Amino acid sequence: MSSIELGSVVVDALVGLGVTDVVLAPGSRSAALALAVDRADRDGRLRLHVRLDERVAGFTALGLAKESGRPAAVVTTSGTAVANLAPAAMEARAAGIPLLLVTADRPAHLVGTGANQTADQLGAFGPAAVGVVRLSSESGDAAAWAAGVQRAVTAATGHRTRQPGPVQLNLEFAAPLVGPLPEPEERRFDVARSAGHSVAELDGRRTVVLAGDAPPAVGAEARALAEVAGAPLLAEPSSNARSGPNAIAGYRDLLADLGGAIERVVVVGHPTLSRPVTALLSRSDVEVVVVAATATWPDPGHRATMVADRVLLGDQPDSWLRTWRDADRSGAGPGFTRRHVADLVLAALGPADDLVLGSSSIIRAADLSPIPAAPPRVFANRGLAGIDGTVATATGIGLAGGRPTTVLLGDLTLQHDLGALVRPPGEPRARLRIVVADDGGGSIFHGLEQGAPDYADSFERVFATPQGVDLVAVGRALGWRAVDAASPAEFTAAWAGDAELIVARVPRP
Repeated sequence: MSSIELGSVVVDALVGLGVTDVVLAPGSRSAALALAVDRADRDGRLRLHVRLDERVAGFTALGLAKESGRPAAVVTTSGTAVANLAPAAMEARAAGIPLLLVTADRPAHLVGTGANQTADQLGAFGPAAVGVVRLSSESGDAAAWAAGVQRAVTAATGHRTRQPGPVQLNLEFAAPLVGPLPEPEERRFDVARSAGHSVAELDGRRTVVLAGDAPPAVGAEARALAEVAGAPLLAEPSSNARSGPNAIAGYRDLLADLGGAIERVVVVGHPTLSRPVTALLSRSDVEVVVVAATATWPDPGHRATMVADRVLLGDQPDSWLRTWRDADRSGAGPGFTRRHVADLVLAALGPADDLVLGSSSIIRAADLSPIPAAPPRVFANRGLAGIDGTVATATGIGLAGGRPTTVLLGDLTLQHDLGALVRPPGEPRARLRIVVADDGGGSIFHGLEQGAPDYADSFERVFATPQGVDLVAVGRALGWRAVDAASPAEFTAAWAGDAELIVARVPRP
């Protein structure tokens, strides 16, 4: 992609998001924006106002937004030109005026090198800005750029936060800065307001409800949405929606065969687990609708065309859900694997229990487990999906809720948090049980690019990193009633006994 394409996409997106006025202060680095906004003005898609001084340009845009109630944009080149928008930004923040500070920038690799007119201008407005969005002509594509502009305008208008104000849209343009402008493209977005708890009504085209990591109340809404409309429910383990007649246990595998018929995805929560889901959310032929009550929303594929607090989904064809149910025949197979461990734990827990899943392989095994009739509440650290702090997080959940809490995690995940196994005498204790699927290292990497035969010589040392730690001995040394289990029968016996730490010995995939 090129700088001229970035400038064109940004202007097209501004038009599609309802921006009618752009104030431009001339400069070189902002050339692609200048050419695109000039064309849009000549085509009657918006009004262009040119001012020589950036400070004047900033306040002119402020006045346009103040009178119209709509976001106005001001465009500058890089360097000190950016700093001259600060007074208007401070006023816009204090007055709650929707203002877009579109600041052209040099590529990131030039920052700190002494390159001409290059400063570290990302976040230059500090607390005066209600948001900062960064785009680069050297990274991403048209969909990603348009999605970034969507986030910037949404933040400036306060539609999701009820706090309008200035947002910096920082655009890194690499040479060449000009060229033939691509044809303008109509880009439309629908970002429903949070104020008043808006509800968007959707028609009955073939839809799946995709539920990612979410608290129990949000998961219950996702389940109800799917069941009322008769839609398949594709629910990750920590979505707290993975239950009921519409939940499809093996959805991840079924997407290869049935995914092509999907016309719309309604996303609830934060889905993060699988590449088939990421691919689904990146398709240009699928409408992506995000349900989010917060100021920001998940959209890793840069395809969301609607964001709303709630949605009402039109009735689905009877055959649509039946097709998914008939195809959902996922089994754990023979032996004693991570999947068997996840199945056994989920089958043993009920609504009075809490389950905390470690990131990495084990939560993906649980993502294929049978749908339980009466599931536990499920938690996981899926914000950034790190494996550190899992036992400590579970301890906090158990202390806060007072409910029996099970932690299901991998061997490396436990080793990242061995300090949390220390239980100081005299301190309150959570009702905690830990189950470790110990396969001797980072088995998740087997299914990624690093697991290819090309890297076999390095794989064990720098990816799998097996530690050879006797976790039963470690647990016992720290005062836990710890046992080994190498088969379903041994696991069931340990679960029925008084074991606090069960180390399930499972093979690598």
